[in-house]
Amino acid sequence: MSSPPQRWATFDIYGTLVDWNTGIGHELARLLGDPRADGALDRYHAIERRIQAERPAERYREVMALALAEVVSETGGELPAEERDALGRSLPGWPVFPEVPSALREAHERGWKLVALSNTDGDLIEASLREIGVPFDGAIVASDIGSYKPAPGHWQAFYESTGAGRDRHVHVAQSHFHDIAPAGLLGIPSIWINRGGERHQPPPTRELPDLSGLADVLDELVSAR
Repeated sequence: MSSPPQRWATFDIYGTLVDWNTGIGHELARLLGDPRADGALDRYHAIERRIQAERPAERYREVMALALAEVVSETGGELPAEERDALGRSLPGWPVFPEVPSALREAHERGWKLVALSNTDGDLIEASLREIGVPFDGAIVASDIGSYKPAPGHWQAFYESTGAGRDRHVHVAQSHFHDIAPAGLLGIPSIWINRGGERHQPPPTRELPDLSGLADVLDELVSAR
């Protein structure tokens, strides 16, 4: 009797598995001081999103540097040259959400193959996956494919590189804009890790406040048989 086709779970990393708001916010507070850092995190995310759309072939480390310099400039400051790569330097130490390792380990033990689809660079994702400490079966990053989500390049590269069946695949992510909405357009079942209690359309296939219980929801969406 042949075994069933492999099941695949793809993940956004920053915001979903790794607490990028804490990591970025810490650097903004250090560089700007707490009073000027108020509101700077939201501006950073908006600026980063724009730069990614304008410069899809740019390495993520450079995108972060450009966005950081623009945020500092908007506050009336000037980013010292030695701090230009502050976010790139700090990223490997950004904290993993506490429930993530056990949730991913359970999914892995149930036979799910785990793949990262991330708007980042190869060396940075490798550092973050080491911090997570659970084996991944691959990673597709923006700097390798010249494309940033929400463009479909990550999913196209995933299917081309793995041969995964679309009916055996679920995408898991925190960002509705970068991940959940485009997954819906591509017909990919999704689990929205809605840590902030946001409300957006279109709806995901499933929604969780964090990764607790992830393996059960994955199994509901794609059975082992």
